[in-house]
Amino acid sequence: MERLVRFKLLGHNFSFYTDALDEDVEQIISLVKEEVESNSPQNRSTVPSSKTLILACLQLAARYVELKREFSTYRQQQDKRIDTLIDKVASEIK
Repeated sequence: MERLVRFKLLGHNFSFYTDALDEDVEQIISLVKEEVESNSPQNRSTVPSSKTLILACLQLAARYVELKREFSTYRQQQDKRIDTLIDKVASEIK
């Protein structure tokens, strides 16, 4: 069931609707906060929070693209291994 989630980040209130599991929502918000804090300069007054949020989004997107590429490579390797096993089993059956 979809519900409203609220959280505070860089002094701003955010809210969104989701039907994700509570533990997933907690992990997502935690990850975003961690990313924003790692991109936030010590003196926050000189960098707008919107720029800090955009930098965090870009870094998360970069991680996503990297994981997507790694998963694709993994799948290709597994497909090759499965094909090799199928060939071995087929040759043993004959």
